[in-house]
Amino acid sequence: MEFELIFGVLEGIVASTVFIIILLVGFALLVGLTKLRKSGGKTKIVRSLDEMVGGSAEFFPPTVPRGPADQLNSPELLEADTKD
Repeated sequence: MEFELIFGVLEGIVASTVFIIILLVGFALLVGLTKLRKSGGKTKIVRSLDEMVGGSAEFFPPTVPRGPADQLNSPELLEADTKD
């Protein structure tokens, strides 16, 4: 009688654990597969505001200064570079 109770509890725990794992994996696959759809201006899938208004990402070249202080061309680094 005690073994049946223990077996029933373990069976319930294992069944609920397996159900939750299948639910999470299924949800992750469903969400992951929706990301594989074609996107662009003529589809109903919009992934960003830029894509919605028709713009695309523009990347700056590496020589463009970054903000008010360009750390790679600071006076300290330029001075240390000329001492060598």
